[in-house]
Amino acid sequence: MLKIKNLHASVDGKEILRGINLEVKAGEVHAIMGPNGSGKSTLASVIAGKDEFEVTEGSIELYGEDLEDISPEERAHMGVFLSFQYPVEIPGVSVTNFMKTAINESRKAKGLEDMPAKEMLKLIREKSELLEIDRKFLSRSLNEGFSGGEKKRNEIFQMAMLEPKVAILDETDSGLDIDALRIVANGVNKLKSKDNAVILITHYQRLLEYIVPDFVHVLHNGKIVKSGGKELALELEEKGYDWLKQEATV
Repeated sequence: MLKIKNLHASVDGKEILRGINLEVKAGEVHAIMGPNGSGKSTLASVIAGKDEFEVTEGSIELYGEDLEDISPEERAHMGVFLSFQYPVEIPGVSVTNFMKTAINESRKAKGLEDMPAKEMLKLIREKSELLEIDRKFLSRSLNEGFSGGEKKRNEIFQMAMLEPKVAILDETDSGLDIDALRIVANGVNKLKSKDNAVILITHYQRLLEYIVPDFVHVLHNGKIVKSGGKELALELEEKGYDWLKQEATV
């Protein structure tokens, strides 16, 4: 599904990613862990195609198609979804209207007509019930006055509505209390399927208690220095990252 080969990327002339190799298949959950500044969020942004990052070497392929010259909007239409660490507020635009626009833009890119209003409302109702979202929440301005947990739940709602092929969740657990974490994780688990893949970017093992990964990868200094199963996250929780830094320099 998603293949990353020898990926190097920089921002403002500073190299951040220094040779990432990663393959994500349909039905898999991959966790990307690492200390601050290791390149986790940069990797997420580069996959999504954010303009401020320059790919200087290597490639990213989705279903065998090279994404190098494909815009962020086109990548989204192809099924790449990025959940932001700090979602922006959009006053005056309700959650529901934002989703209607996003879905219809995606349909337009595929040569389809707008989704009929009745069908749209049915989809919104089904997904909000699946994620235990109150109807009043959907009429509020996007992220305006939302708590951290509400912002993250809204991102998962967007993911549910758009049904991406590759969902990249950038520090979805950041700033969440334990109840909000469970709600968000439960939503992600309900949306996992054999036809999509999830990439979780996190500092901490606690998220992985609720969303169990098939693979855990540790980034250090722009490279994946170790990969393993879910037990690797437990080892990191116990030992921290210093022991891996030492291994990476050997």
